[in-house]
Amino acid sequence: MITIELRSHLVNVAVLGQFTLADFKELEDAVMYKIKFEGRVNLLIDLRDMARLTVDVAWEEIKFAREHRFDLWKIAVVTDSQWIAWSTWLTSLFTPAETRVFDDYNLASDWVAGV
Repeated sequence: MITIELRSHLVNVAVLGQFTLADFKELEDAVMYKIKFEGRVNLLIDLRDMARLTVDVAWEEIKFAREHRFDLWKIAVVTDSQWIAWSTWLTSLFTPAETRVFDDYNLASDWVAGV
């Protein structure tokens, strides 16, 4: 399950439990909506409460990053998982967006907002 909050040039997402393909499509739709009306956007993705990520979601994440590589400014990922940090690094190879991994939500939020 995911929660999504849309702010000016920011898509703020939290994943709770299993991150499914349907959840990813919901995230993708929200990002595309913001891009359509605001241009390039930032992403703040909180994965601290994610229990599991399916392989199809990981593949879609890479495809999305590649297809929309010029639509994203910053991507902040909040996690304490080394595997997720590595996955984030791998995905960052497909986009020029500045991508960082944080273990503190407030630091990630400040960074992605430019504070």
